[in-house]
Amino acid sequence: MRLAIGADHAGYVLKQELAEFLRGLGHEVVDVGTNSTARVDYPDYAEAVALAVRDGKAERGVLICGSGVGSCVTANKIPGIRAAICHDTYSAHQGVEHDNMNVLVLGSRIVGSELAKDLLRNFLQARFSTEERYARRLEKVKAIESRFLEGKAG
Repeated sequence: MRLAIGADHAGYVLKQELAEFLRGLGHEVVDVGTNSTARVDYPDYAEAVALAVRDGKAERGVLICGSGVGSCVTANKIPGIRAAICHDTYSAHQGVEHDNMNVLVLGSRIVGSELAKDLLRNFLQARFSTEERYARRLEKVKAIESRFLEGKAG
């Protein structure tokens, strides 16, 4: 699978470790930065990962910042992105299976590297369910997004 990965300064060290881990599993990694622990702004990297997924340059994305919150909020501003913070393995696979989550967000100050690897495995092995109820719900989510994009909501 081709994956976009990005982090701010707080997530840099974990990003580097996870990128190597993903490559070791045979995945292609598109690293959008940051490239050091020097302070940067998380929205820049969240947007870069989200755009890579939206534009088809990656099948899924991984974002890492201190808590995961800022990156998650930012990524979800991009139409077509369904990002979620997952700090437990159930949510990491269930978010894909039921909600077609396409960006996994991690808080580097919340999870350690071994849990992060387990979360990634669960996220990557999961597939969106073919059950009608999940497809129906996803279509409702997409319809809400479309209404706001067209200026017909609010």
